Amino acid sequence: MDAAEHRACPPGPEPHPRCRIIGVLDDGPASLGARALDHLAHADLVIGAARTLALFAGHLPAQAERRDLTGRLRAVPMWIRSALGEGRRVVVLATGDPLCHGIAAYLQAHLCIDACEVLPNVSTVQLACARLGLPWHDLKIVSVHGRDCGEWLPDADPDHGLYPLRHALEQAERLAIFTSPDNGPDRIARMLVAAGVDADWHMAVAERLLQAGERVRADCTIAEAAQMRFADPNVVLLWRATPRPRPVRFGLPDESYQPRQPDKGLITKREVRALVLARLQLRTDSIVWDIGAGSGSVGLEAAQLCPDGYVYAIEKNAEDAVIAARNGARLGVHNYALAHAKAPQGMAHWPAPDAVFIGGSGGELDTLIRIALMRLKPDGVLVMSFVTFENLGAALATLKALGAVWDITQLQAARSRPLLDMHRLAAENPVWVVCATPGATDD
Repeated sequence: MDAAEHRACPPGPEPHPRCRIIGVLDDGPASLGARALDHLAHADLVIGAARTLALFAGHLPAQAERRDLTGRLRAVPMWIRSALGEGRRVVVLATGDPLCHGIAAYLQAHLCIDACEVLPNVSTVQLACARLGLPWHDLKIVSVHGRDCGEWLPDADPDHGLYPLRHALEQAERLAIFTSPDNGPDRIARMLVAAGVDADWHMAVAERLLQAGERVRADCTIAEAAQMRFADPNVVLLWRATPRPRPVRFGLPDESYQPRQPDKGLITKREVRALVLARLQLRTDSIVWDIGAGSGSVGLEAAQLCPDGYVYAIEKNAEDAVIAARNGARLGVHNYALAHAKAPQGMAHWPAPDAVFIGGSGGELDTLIRIALMRLKPDGVLVMSFVTFENLGAALATLKALGAVWDITQLQAARSRPLLDMHRLAAENPVWVVCATPGATDD
C-alpha cells in the first residue's frame, strides 16, 4: 500500500498514541518476543478474532477490555480511534505477519499513518514451507480466506471468490494459499480438477501449525485431496509438476481455431485479426467485449493478450458457440466467458469495457453501436469489421448520427497458393475495419 493512501495524523505537540498490531502464532505467548509481550501486559483494549483471543486468555491484564472482531471488521478502526482518543493502550492480535494478507493494511488505510505500529511474526506460509524444506521467496501468495464462495465452475467469472487463484495458476510456478473453513484445501483441489489442471500440480496441506495436532500432508494426489477433509486452520502449497505453458499470444494461425463443419463457420482471418487487435489498444487488464464471436478467434486471442483482464463474448449461432467454447478449452484460455444468445441479450450485466469488437450483429448493428459507445470506459475504443457495403454504410450512418470520431482501414491481403511446382498469390476478400470512439460531449 502506498503511503499516499494513508491518512495524515493531526499536528500536535505530543506524539500521537499508537495501536500495536502484533502478529501471533498458534502456540500463543511462546510465539512472542519480550517487546510484544510487554505491550500485551499493559494493554487497555485487546482486539482479535475469538480463536486468537482464546490463545491469550490467561495472559492479558485483568483490566483489559477484549473485543472479538469476527464479522465486525469495519467497526475496528472506529474502536481503535475512539480508544486512542481516550489515551487507552490498544493491541490488535493478528495471525503471522499482519502485513501479508492480514489486517494491518486495512487498518493503516483507515487510520492516520502514525496510528499503527506493526510487530510482525513468522508467516504461516514460511512455517509451512519450512516443514517441507521449500524456499518461499518466489511464491505467489493468494488468499481465499473469507466467506463461502461456493464451488468452482468452469465458466465462473472474476466475481467468484476463487477466481484470483484460478488466475494465479496460469501465471505462477509455485503458490501458497491462505484458506478458510468454507474455502478449504478440498474445495481448492476440486477447482483444479474442474479446470482440468490437477495433473499439472503437486499439493501439500499444512494443518494446525504449532498446535498439538500439527500435520503436513504431501502424500496424496489432488484428485484424492478433493474428496478429503483437512483440519483447520491450514495452509495450502502448490508447485508445478509440469512446465508452465508458454502460449503464443498474438498472430495464431487460422488453423488454431476450429470452424463449424460441414457448413463452414465464420472466422476472422489472421491478417484482419492482427489489425483488429492492434486497433483495440489492449492492456494487460483490459475488459473486452466480443460481439458475434463466431469461432472465437478475436476474443480468445484478446484474452491471451490481457492475462489480468477478461473477455465477455456472445454468439447467436448454437453450433458456433459450441465451437468457440471448444477452441477456448483447447487453447487453455480461462479469462473468457461465452454466452449463447443474440446480442444485446444479457449484455446489460457485463462490466463496462475498455474495448469492444463487433464481428457480427445479427441485424442489430445500430443498437449494438449505440450500446458500445455508451458503455465504453474513458479512452475505450470500438472496432468493427465489415465485408459488405450495406453494413459498412449502416455503421457509418449510426456513427455520424451519434457524433462519434471514427476512421476506416481497408485491408486487402493475398496469400501464396501452390501452382503445379510453383506458387502464386490468391487474394483474400477485402475487409473494412472501422475504429470509433465517442464524440466530445458538452459539459
